[in-house]
Amino acid sequence: MILVTGGAGYIGSHVVRDLADRGYSVLVIDNLTTGHIEAVDKRAIFLQGDAGDPKLLDGIFKTYSIQAVMHFAASCLVGESVVNPLKYYQNNVVETVRLLQKINQYQIKHFIFSSTCATYGIPNQSTIDEKLPTHPINPYGKSKLMIETMLNSISDRDDFNFIALRYFNVAGAHPSGEIGEDHTPETHLIPNILRHLQGKSACIEIHGNDYATPDGTCIRDYIHVTDLSTGHILALEFLLKNQHKKTAEIFNLGNERGVSVLEMIHLCEQVTNIKATVNIQPRRKGDPPRLVASSKKVREALGWMPKFDIHTMIQTAWNWHRNYPDGYK
Repeated sequence: MILVTGGAGYIGSHVVRDLADRGYSVLVIDNLTTGHIEAVDKRAIFLQGDAGDPKLLDGIFKTYSIQAVMHFAASCLVGESVVNPLKYYQNNVVETVRLLQKINQYQIKHFIFSSTCATYGIPNQSTIDEKLPTHPINPYGKSKLMIETMLNSISDRDDFNFIALRYFNVAGAHPSGEIGEDHTPETHLIPNILRHLQGKSACIEIHGNDYATPDGTCIRDYIHVTDLSTGHILALEFLLKNQHKKTAEIFNLGNERGVSVLEMIHLCEQVTNIKATVNIQPRRKGDPPRLVASSKKVREALGWMPKFDIHTMIQTAWNWHRNYPDGYK
């Protein structure tokens, strides 16, 4: 059985569904602070609670034979982390320490960690590979890097192996249209554009149009949530197949293609056939002009390749927003 923390969230729920589709038994922990019970696949066992609750974890590890833990439970809003850093160190670091203590106590061998490209901070190169030094500039990125550091430290244990996956901009929804992205507040670009095109906001704001990019707006790397989920499955299968091989790896997961904010708005207009109203705002502090991943390492190590292009990301997200105009509510 695979234990998935945060399995009611956007990314976690897609991974839970993919695991169930592939025949894995899945147990989900989620406190539903930001997750949605409606997103959890009915084939999974669901327990409401914190990922670092010692009593809850004791009950799970004593009752079920857990092969691996996939850890998604975290607070993940960059802006909020700056305003309320203690929340992020509590939810992301302290709760993970408690989880890792129980994993160590019950000798769980395999751990997959949901990390972030925010660990890089503001890179000095436009294409980012895993060799780039990490200098996170906000508590969210710092909290994730702290966990990566802990994982590297405890990986000296002979029977503990981990893979950390650093995501870039996750987008899209399940091709079935049944599960998708529902955040409050919503900070991601594509759902905010689509919500605007549904008439839920007066305009879409662009923060800066004077960057050193072809159209003056920031360029980012987007990856479909299903491709991201596939990366987690491949990481899990690698750990399970190489149980006697020491594994302590960090991989980027990105599409290796940059899309500017203005280009993304135009693409959303094409998919929906609706014209957007754009409002140019001043730059936000700390926004790099271009962030694009190199995924060469994960391609070579795990055979991962993204299958969904940017149009499919937008179309699946649009299908979701039309099916669930008010989210899971």
